[in-house]
Amino acid sequence: MKRIVLFFAGVAAGITLAVMATGSIGWPVSLPAATEKTADASSVTTEDKHQAPGHIKLSEDQLREAGITLAQAGGGMLKRHFLAPGSLIPDADHIGRVSVRVLATVTELRKRLGDSVEKGEIVAAIESREVADAKSEYLAARLTNDLQQTLYARQRTLVESRAVSENEFLRARLTASDAQIKLDGARQKLFTLGLSEGEIADLPNQPAESLRTQFLRSPITGRVSERRVDLGGLIGREGQESELFVIVNLDDIWVDLAVSPEDIGPVREGLTVRIRAVGTENEASANVIFVSPLLDRETRNARVIATMPNRDHRWKPGTFVTAEVPLGGASSTVIVPKKALQTIKGAATAFVRDADGFEARSVRTGREDDDDVEILAGLAAGETVALDNTFTLKAELEKDDAEHDHD
Repeated sequence: MKRIVLFFAGVAAGITLAVMATGSIGWPVSLPAATEKTADASSVTTEDKHQAPGHIKLSEDQLREAGITLAQAGGGMLKRHFLAPGSLIPDADHIGRVSVRVLATVTELRKRLGDSVEKGEIVAAIESREVADAKSEYLAARLTNDLQQTLYARQRTLVESRAVSENEFLRARLTASDAQIKLDGARQKLFTLGLSEGEIADLPNQPAESLRTQFLRSPITGRVSERRVDLGGLIGREGQESELFVIVNLDDIWVDLAVSPEDIGPVREGLTVRIRAVGTENEASANVIFVSPLLDRETRNARVIATMPNRDHRWKPGTFVTAEVPLGGASSTVIVPKKALQTIKGAATAFVRDADGFEARSVRTGREDDDDVEILAGLAAGETVALDNTFTLKAELEKDDAEHDHD
C-alpha cells in the first residue's frame, strides 16, 4: 500500500514539472524570434553558396570555353570484333623477275637497286652464243621460207595453165609448208629467249656482230627490289635459270594474317578488315581475298590474305600489323560513346544537359565495343549528354562536393 501511494505521488510531481517547463501539455516550446531568424539566414547563405548536389551550372559561353561537345543518346549497333596478328608482304601478282636460261655474260646493267622501271624498259644486256645461234637459225629459216613461198606461188600459176604436173605442184606446196613451220619454230624460240616482236622484225637490219647481244626488259612497272648479278658475271650455268633482277610494284600490298581455328568461322572472302601497324598510328582498310581451307601444321592457324591499296607506298613489306576482324553486330536501345562517361564514387556517370547546366547522373552499363557502351538504366534515348572534355565536369563536381563536406 505504501508503494502504491509513492508511485502516484511521483507521477503527480512529474506532471507538475512538465507544465511548468512548457506552459501547456503536448505542445513544444516555441524558439525565440532571434533564433528563428538566425537559422533562416544561415539556410539562405548555404543555398547561395552551393548549387544542388549532382548539378553543375554552366552557360553556353562557359561550355564553349571548356571545349565541351554534346551528343544525343540513341539506339545503335555495338560492333563486335576479334584481333588477328599478321605482316605485310608484296602482292604476288605484282612481282616481276628478269631471268634467262641461256649461258651468257652480263655486259650491261642499266638499273640499280631501288630504281623505278616501266613495263618493257631495258634493264640489262647479255651476250650469249645460244642467242646468236637462235637468231641465225631464224634468219636462215626466214630466207628459206621466202624462197619456198615464191616457188610455191609460181607452181600454182603453172599448174593452172597445165605447164607442170599436179605431183610437182603438191611437192612444192609441201616444201613451202615445211619452210613455214620451221620459220614459226625459230620465231617462237626467240620469243622464249625474251625478244620482242619489234626486235625480231628488225633482225635482218642488224649487223652480224650484234646477233650475240640480247636486251632484257622489265615485265612490270615497279621498283628494283633485288639485283642478283654483277657486270661481267656468268649466268645460266648448266642450263639453270638465273635471275638478274626482282621488280616489285607496291601500289597494292597484301596482309598475311594468322587466324585461330576458333575465330576463322565468320571470316569470308570479301570481308573488310581494319589494319593497324604495330607501334604506329597508321591504319587502313583491307579486303579479304583468300581464306585457307587448311590449318598450318605447326601453328594450327589458318592463313588469311587481305589486299589494300598503297599508292603512296607508306606501307612497307615486313611490317607487323594487327587486323581488326568484324563479327556480327549487337543492337541496343541506348548507347553512348565511352568518353561520355566518367567514374564518380565508383559508379559510371553521364552528364546530362538541362536548362542551365548538367546533371551528373549515375547509369548502369551493359555490353560494349571499342568505342561505345550500352546503357541499361539511368539514361533515355534522345537525352543530350556531354561528350568531350567531361573530365572538367567531373573535377567541378568533386570540387563542389568537397565544399559541401567542408561546410
